[in-house]
Amino acid sequence: METKSELKILGWIIIVFLAVFYMPVANPVFNTAIDAALDLSKWYAREHVILCLLPAFLIAGVISVFVSQASVIKYFGANAKKWVAYSVASVSGTILAVCSCTILPLFSSIHKRGAGLGPAIAFLYSGPAINILAIILTARILGFELGIARVIGAVVFSVIIGLIMAFIFRKEERVKAEEQMNFPDVPEKRPLWQTASFFFTLVVILVFANWGKPAADDTSSFWFYIWAYKWYITGLFGLILSMVMITILKLKAWQVLTAVAATAISAFVFENPMISMVVGIGAVSIISLLDKSDDGDNKEWILSSWGFTKQILPLLAIGVVIAGFLLGSTHDSTSIPGVIPDSWIAWLVGGNSIWSNLFASVIGAFMYFATLTEVPILQGLIASGMGKGPALALLLAGPSLSLPNMLVIRGVIGTKKTLVYIVTVVVLSTVAGLIFGMI
Repeated sequence: METKSELKILGWIIIVFLAVFYMPVANPVFNTAIDAALDLSKWYAREHVILCLLPAFLIAGVISVFVSQASVIKYFGANAKKWVAYSVASVSGTILAVCSCTILPLFSSIHKRGAGLGPAIAFLYSGPAINILAIILTARILGFELGIARVIGAVVFSVIIGLIMAFIFRKEERVKAEEQMNFPDVPEKRPLWQTASFFFTLVVILVFANWGKPAADDTSSFWFYIWAYKWYITGLFGLILSMVMITILKLKAWQVLTAVAATAISAFVFENPMISMVVGIGAVSIISLLDKSDDGDNKEWILSSWGFTKQILPLLAIGVVIAGFLLGSTHDSTSIPGVIPDSWIAWLVGGNSIWSNLFASVIGAFMYFATLTEVPILQGLIASGMGKGPALALLLAGPSLSLPNMLVIRGVIGTKKTLVYIVTVVVLSTVAGLIFGMI
């Protein structure tokens, strides 16, 4: 065993050495791809980690600590009523408004708490797929027909994919169901409305902090005004969160008010919402860790959130770098090609053949799309000749999957289940694209 281990280490040393030795540093395509990887990583760190992932980790911690395992099993477990579990999971994205990476801490949390594989996968797929903001933007920019097809496809697919996963791994689910039959009915530590208030306050903060800017010509709609005042709305719910922490979590009022003051001061001094978000989350974490209440839930909440951070963030970072290197960096008005040229992608997704739909699904599955960015990217591809079938295929596969997302899912449910999930999403997206293209 020791010899085998040493040979493995030697093998990795040789691989890394050869990769560095033959690195094509003089090749302009390689250098541009490096620029794309670094650009996407920088943008992801500045725009996505602080506003999306940090609140999501806190929400995952709430599920892990404040929501009893019995409650998760009751509504999402292997023995739960399927119509309830799949109905809730399939429409969750309309509330959460998250992307393929932000959904991961929440998915990991409910899976660890005993949710059945089928409902958990339906939740994982639907979260980013039916983001209400993205649906509206799709209908406005890419056409009402494509917007409706995206809604129907995403809701139906989340249920179908969940059922397929549950059927394929039914033996494991049967064992889980038998174990959950004997699970004791542990009462909640606090009324459900209190936990729900805490949970949804954090969700609302996550949603409004990431509210996307409407189209450039939209300066008077309801969605525009929400975007224009989103930080005031986020701040209001931050104050509501402080009240929740005092009245429900029983944290000391002077500590919470000090945290509120520190966050408010940072907002006036730096005039940067991301700095204020870091200060606010840091202050909440410190006072919760220092709490000495008898049940220890407040401290456990932050420790659980930190556990999800350690598990998920490194894999996401690796995935973002690889995705940027291979497929380029496309965000806002920036477009830096990766190793795979954009012209190849535009050429391969033209028309409505099986291959163009399949390729659109595969590219969508591996490319990283932040919330709402898939729409302008598709707008450019359609202008370059992309068919409407492949456009829908990419919309159904892209927001719910990405290379960073895949790496984390593998760490949660294992390689075999992850591969089945990816293949199922790609195949169904391809079929949907073919049918839509023929209509």
